Amino acid sequence: MFLNMLKAKLHKATITSRSIQYAGSISVDEDLLDAVELFPNEMVWVFNINNGERFQTYVIRGERGSREIQVNGAAARLAEQGDRVIIISSAIMSEEEAKVFMPKVIVLDDKNNIVKKMDYLPARMEQDII
Repeated sequence: MFLNMLKAKLHKATITSRSIQYAGSISVDEDLLDAVELFPNEMVWVFNINNGERFQTYVIRGERGSREIQVNGAAARLAEQGDRVIIISSAIMSEEEAKVFMPKVIVLDDKNNIVKKMDYLPARMEQDII
């Protein structure tokens, strides 16, 4: 059996801008991509904390060091500048891999600076990072 497991999470990222006319995607600062091992064109889910919207899109590289999180295309109608979001990716793996795999998780402040980095997902993480 194969399982769809959490691979990476950017927790409480802040939307810095949006571009409705751009052809889809979410632009993420390359430093943040590196921190959680997300790759350009990787599919992600975006959960908007402010309005409850959820959408799937793909990642494109934002300017390194910019702390940019820009929603592009039709999805730009689902988030406003300043909204806080959770961005996650998943990976398909065997049960054996899933038992030892540790997702990369970072918590961001309102300027998209990393305030906490974890290579695992504690059972009660949400209480620890809110």
